[in-house]
Amino acid sequence: MSESINDRIGALVSSTPVVLFMKGTPFFPQCGFSSTAVAILERLGVEFESVDVLADPAIRQGIKEYSEWPTVPQLYIGGEFVGGSDIMMEMFQAGELTELLEKAGAPRSAA
Repeated sequence: MSESINDRIGALVSSTPVVLFMKGTPFFPQCGFSSTAVAILERLGVEFESVDVLADPAIRQGIKEYSEWPTVPQLYIGGEFVGGSDIMMEMFQAGELTELLEKAGAPRSAA
């Protein structure tokens, strides 16, 4: 992975409390897993930044190397990799995702 892609990804995950690397956008997810990830975050009422990996092939490949995780979507909270939609769902159902978001001081979205 080129250093510039690693730096770009690092800047993205460290500058925003909650970042979701996904296929598509929150308004138009391009896969079911990305749609699930967005639905979970919206259900929790948290503000998040999204990055459409389909719009940038370098980010699409680079995020997999950055996290050492082979699939997208990928959620970062407080600069730390959390996981994909399956892990998000498990954490959501157990109440762990809410706790993690609160600890990170993730801002709530306007209702």
